[in-house]
Amino acid sequence: MSFRFPDSFMWGGATAANQIEGSHITDGKGLSTADVQPYGAMGDIVYRQKGDFNIKDVAIDFYNRYPEDIALFAEMGFTCLRVSIAWSRIFPNGDETEPNEAGLAYYDRIFDELIKYSITPLVTLSHYEMPLNLAEKYQGWASRTVIDFFERYSKIVFDRYKNKVKYWLTFNEINVSLHDPFTGSGLPRNCDEQTRFQAIHHQLVGSAKAVKACHDIIPDGKIGNMMLGALQYPLTCKPDDMMKMLTQNREWLMFGDVQVRGYYPSYIARKFTELGVELDITDDDRDALRATVDFVSFSYYMSSCASADPTELAKASGNMMNLIANPYLKASEWGWQIDPIGLRYILNFLYDRYQLPLFIVENGLGAKDVVDENGNIEDGYRIQYLNDHLYQVGEAIQDGVEVMGYTSWGPIDLVSVSTGQMSKRYGFIYVDRDNEGNGTLERKKKKSFNWYKDIIKSKGERLKINGI
Repeated sequence: MSFRFPDSFMWGGATAANQIEGSHITDGKGLSTADVQPYGAMGDIVYRQKGDFNIKDVAIDFYNRYPEDIALFAEMGFTCLRVSIAWSRIFPNGDETEPNEAGLAYYDRIFDELIKYSITPLVTLSHYEMPLNLAEKYQGWASRTVIDFFERYSKIVFDRYKNKVKYWLTFNEINVSLHDPFTGSGLPRNCDEQTRFQAIHHQLVGSAKAVKACHDIIPDGKIGNMMLGALQYPLTCKPDDMMKMLTQNREWLMFGDVQVRGYYPSYIARKFTELGVELDITDDDRDALRATVDFVSFSYYMSSCASADPTELAKASGNMMNLIANPYLKASEWGWQIDPIGLRYILNFLYDRYQLPLFIVENGLGAKDVVDENGNIEDGYRIQYLNDHLYQVGEAIQDGVEVMGYTSWGPIDLVSVSTGQMSKRYGFIYVDRDNEGNGTLERKKKKSFNWYKDIIKSKGERLKINGI
């Protein structure tokens, strides 16, 4: 690729506390909603008894091994690492008035280690977890009171880390509550639409209040939203399919529209009417929503299709969603369709819509990596996937899209959020642990490790149009 990415472009990887840290009750941490999902977000919720197995209790032991892992990220040349703070490390039950100092001190150590290597932290406030007590006692984000608890938590961490962290995100894939209300909002999975959308409203208000607090406490900081980029194409060029595509894309774009524009879009009124939803929106809520984000971030793993034909059966599997497959695309081992050009399309689409800087904060390939007889992991398929997607990012930048950076999902193997498996591996770094929790936790570089290092060093110039 003759094109070089801008010098300001941030290269790195993305993680989540509940998928890497382990030490789930260490140093005063409380249980989170993630701690009662031992089989992942697609599995059953299991309220724990002492001694129950949950692979995330140890995960990959990043809580203790972070110096080793961050050193490996630095060796690859990372200029950015996306991490999340476990809310229940700071407020174990969520409704305390004073934070847990041991939890705050832990993230001080993480950020200090990143700064040592000149790696910029990009920090998510709530990544698919909240204190379990808030879900049990308050029905999660269905309670307006949780807005105040989240605002208190946000202000505490902004004030604590204001000199160390300048880039923030509010909620991971905030639109996931449409598909899994427990993972996204701490709600019962069988909740009605009124409860679901009222909780989403409270979450959007909480997000906006965190944006304002960040601007007040960290004047030189930047804070963005984060959406699951659920891009859909029409299955055919029939006008009915075009309208279905428009309607279904608006379901996730609504979150961005509120967080970027500061108010609900007009098109959502019809949906609420058809669902029988009447939101309780106060004047204070409307004022709060005017605090809008500085940039838009999103995950991108695949695209899908929209069809007005209810008998359409060609389904593609995905995280917590039933999707219609695109007949022109191949799929991963887990059935996720691979569409690199879709990443260029969504970058152009979002930039046209919002005219704000964009940040790709998740993109990667989950696969069953194998250690061969020589101790190597030859993951050329991952190199192919990442090369093809990053090449399209370069194309989008040349299209005129302002892209802040790219953090690949899972720079090190971690526990899958959807299935609770270790066998679904994303990393450049292999972790010796299996789905039953067996293994040494030894770290080992895969073939993709040096490939990504080379891409970062060349600022993308060594990406190839037709793969490896």
